[in-house]
Amino acid sequence: MTTEGQSEHTIDASAVEKLSAAREQISEQLSRVIVGQEQVIEELMISLFSRGHCLLEGVPGLAKTLMISTLAQTLDLSFSRIQFTPDLMPADITGTEVLEENRSTGARERRFLEGPLFSHLVLADEINRTPPKTQAALLEAMQERQVTVGSERHVLTDPFFVLATQNPIEQEGTYPLPEAQQDRFMFKVFVNYPSFEEEFEVARRTTAASTAEVNAVLTAEEIRTLQQVVRQVPVADHVIRYALSLVRQTRIDHPGTPDFVEELVGWGAGPRAVQFLILGGKARALLHGRTHVATEDIQALAKPVLRHRVVVNFAAESEGVSQDDIIERLLAITPTKEDELTSDARFQKIFAS
Repeated sequence: MTTEGQSEHTIDASAVEKLSAAREQISEQLSRVIVGQEQVIEELMISLFSRGHCLLEGVPGLAKTLMISTLAQTLDLSFSRIQFTPDLMPADITGTEVLEENRSTGARERRFLEGPLFSHLVLADEINRTPPKTQAALLEAMQERQVTVGSERHVLTDPFFVLATQNPIEQEGTYPLPEAQQDRFMFKVFVNYPSFEEEFEVARRTTAASTAEVNAVLTAEEIRTLQQVVRQVPVADHVIRYALSLVRQTRIDHPGTPDFVEELVGWGAGPRAVQFLILGGKARALLHGRTHVATEDIQALAKPVLRHRVVVNFAAESEGVSQDDIIERLLAITPTKEDELTSDARFQKIFAS
């Protein structure tokens, strides 16, 4: 017997155990170098196993680059760091074709030199500091998992995972990502200041002579296998309905949209938000040792999935209302129990629209 709306999937129990164990092992390895940031690390792992990409936002000095490079070591993945600057060109990240002379024949031949995008894990540092043309080249690679140079297409490595960072403080001379391009990222992750105890430990570790070593937990082949397992996790119709309810409530001028959304939101989330909520929910369930998705998984991922897909208007900005504030209010007014959700008159309008 399966729950309503669930497919007849048989998930390999050993794969579930391996993914759940990998979460603990990766966290343990990262904790040797990174202090705290457990939620950020979990969201990065969920995105990785869902074949998604992440946009990280935080002030300088919070070890974002160190966290990402250490994650690559724990996963035994090739790693590239690209520092985005105003003079960076698309060919600087995708690669370029060069003419080489064949020494044996004397003929000239074209050869493609791979750029830094040809790595398993790519850190796009300060992505909002490079012009739109270079941003578009990166985003094409993220979406298509290939790059086009001249008339030739070159397939990227698999797995391929982009972690882009941006600094929220200095906006002068930057090129903010348009909403349509931000939508390519599965999560927008906030990297916050550490607590007092965490910062105390950072100060103690980083000023000592010893350095911690990190061991690899998973290979690229194992990650590809686990990414396929994530897709096999069944999802009940009620969980899909719950995810849809959260997303559709962000859209203004739609039936069932709450009044505060109509007043504070300029533009709501699209269908990709629902897809990432469900995919992320599958990965999160497996990482926590479960073979089914619960509404708590959707709730846990609502902010990183929706915060860069909900555009607030001037009224919200003037009142100091953020996207996270709106998402919290939506979570508070959306019933998690199936009978309460389907019997609510407002949500019936959403389901019928």
